[in-house]
Amino acid sequence: MKIFPLRLRVHLQRAAALLMLASAVSASAQGNAVKGQYLANAAGCIGCHTVNKAGGIPFAGGRALETPFGTFYGPNITPDKETGIGTWSEDDFRRAIRHGERRDGSNYFPAFPYPSFTGMSDADIQDLWAYMRTVPPARLANRDHELRFPYSLRFLVTGWKLMFFTPGPAPQTAAVTGPLARGAYLVGVLGHCSECHTPRNALGGPDRKELFAGAKIPEGKVPNLTPTRLKKWSDADLREYLMSGTAPNGDVAVEPMSEVINNSTSKLTADDLTAVIAYLRSLPPRDEPK
Repeated sequence: MKIFPLRLRVHLQRAAALLMLASAVSASAQGNAVKGQYLANAAGCIGCHTVNKAGGIPFAGGRALETPFGTFYGPNITPDKETGIGTWSEDDFRRAIRHGERRDGSNYFPAFPYPSFTGMSDADIQDLWAYMRTVPPARLANRDHELRFPYSLRFLVTGWKLMFFTPGPAPQTAAVTGPLARGAYLVGVLGHCSECHTPRNALGGPDRKELFAGAKIPEGKVPNLTPTRLKKWSDADLREYLMSGTAPNGDVAVEPMSEVINNSTSKLTADDLTAVIAYLRSLPPRDEPK
């Protein structure tokens, strides 16, 4: 009579432990929305997917991106089932991030920076997806891109990918560890800084030999991020600029960099800012393109 209750208690304790473990595994499988929000900030998602004017609905799309090929409009990525990504699966989301492919298998235009995002880890994609599912749905129809012919032909992106796109994630080399590895991930993958700070050829492909050397965009000149320019800035200068947008000479960041600072770099942890600065310091010096 005394043994049975004892055994029963043991079995109940084991069952409870298994339930807790199963719950933890299930939560892990669904991703961490809190971490996902941090990743969304680091990736600047809200900038390209929110109209930059008063009343713009976060992540509801409509943001115009002017390029030499025409105007792209950021899509609605809220969980709305009619105009957003409410009917997407996590696999659909991963396919977009990792391969730059839409649900029907056609290509996204590389104005969506999947050439950088492709390097995201599976865990980070899962956490980002978990966060996007928590965003309030907003019913706002997507705008069609306004592109010049033949750049409007989506199937041509297949050829562009063959020349300029390598699906990730790329494994970290043994020589790159610690803060440098984290900085490379933040700058090169999540922050997709090279998308604007690297010159491009007539086809819109990045010149990898001039990585982070600066470029020209419709809004003006994008500065060089290599030590060629940044050697005059101290680590404290860089940290202050990434946090507040104030340069050592008192100048203040303007669009589009001010938006990057407001939405992304100012929200990074102190350790991640240190990693970003360490990585930028490690880049090979490159002259700005003429």
